[in-house]
Amino acid sequence: DVQLVESGGGSVQAGGSLRLSCVFSEWKYKHSDMYCMGWFRQAPGKEREGVAATWLGGTTAHVADSVRGRFVISLDLTKNTLYLQMNSLKPEDTAMYYCAADLPRRALGWVRLGVKIPGYGATYWGQGTQVTVS
Repeated sequence: DVQLVESGGGSVQAGGSLRLSCVFSEWKYKHSDMYCMGWFRQAPGKEREGVAATWLGGTTAHVADSVRGRFVISLDLTKNTLYLQMNSLKPEDTAMYYCAADLPRRALGWVRLGVKIPGYGATYWGQGTQVTVS
């Protein structure tokens, strides 16, 4: 089974930084460079929303307007790890953050435009890591 394991969450004061990591077991991505991975978040009582997503076949990445200029997504296929560097954190960034894999490429646009789609077409999801900003 494909597994996604997130880490790096925690409690931080506003203005601080965190780096989330998502270690994933290999899956068909090596043969399907049409697909993407991404970070999503869900606050209590709110819908899950896209934060950032990246295409495995190149350097294309998209981030949501709410985090543009503060968050950076990166992928290291030599370590099977997806990262989310979060800077200048705000209380409204408080949420459970999830890593997703095997996203369709159209998910990049959904994330960039802030369109909320149940599941976003992802095949695999991690268990999440909590980020709390006070």
